Amino acid sequence: MASRKSESWEWVKALLIALVIAAGIRYFIFAPIIVDGESMMPTLHHQDMLIVNKLSYTIGEPERFDIIVFHAPEGKDYIKRIIGLPGDKIEYKDDKLYVNEKAIPEPYLKEYKQALSEGNLTYNFELDNQIGQATVPEGHVFVMGDNRRHSKDSRNIGTVSLEGVIGEANVIFWPLQHFNVLE
Repeated sequence: MASRKSESWEWVKALLIALVIAAGIRYFIFAPIIVDGESMMPTLHHQDMLIVNKLSYTIGEPERFDIIVFHAPEGKDYIKRIIGLPGDKIEYKDDKLYVNEKAIPEPYLKEYKQALSEGNLTYNFELDNQIGQATVPEGHVFVMGDNRRHSKDSRNIGTVSLEGVIGEANVIFWPLQHFNVLE
C-alpha cells in the first residue's frame, strides 16, 4: 500500500515538474503566434501558426531580413521583415532596395514581383522623406511586410525599437502544408 502511494506521488511530482518546465519554455523561450492578415504574403499566409524564438536577440543581434514579431504602437503585435539595421540609410528606387546607397537583392519577393500585372511592388521612397530622419536610429530597426502594397510597417509607424521586439519567427508549423523553417 505504501508503495502505491509512493509511486502515485512520484507520478504527481513528475507531472508538476513537466508542467513547470513547459510553462517556462512557453513564457521565456518560445511562443506560438498566429498571422493575422496578408501583409507578409507570399512568405506567410493569414492564419499560419508560427513559433517565435524569444531568446534570439537576447543572445544575438538582429540581422537584415529576419522576420520578427514586435509590439506595434496601437497595442497590437505585428510580424514584419527587418529591412534596415541601426545606422542604415534605406531607400527604394524602381522597386529595388538600397541600403547605404548599395542595391540589395530581395529574393523572397521575386515570385510576388513576377505576379504583378502592373506597377511596382514598393513605391519609391527615401527613409528621411518617410519618417523624418536620414538613417535608422541606434536601438531601432526599419521593418516592412513582404506584401509591400498592403502592409502597415515602418513606412507608416516609423522605426521599431529593439526593446519592443518579442522575438524572431523561426518555424511555420500549421497548417502542415505551409510547414517551413524560416531563413
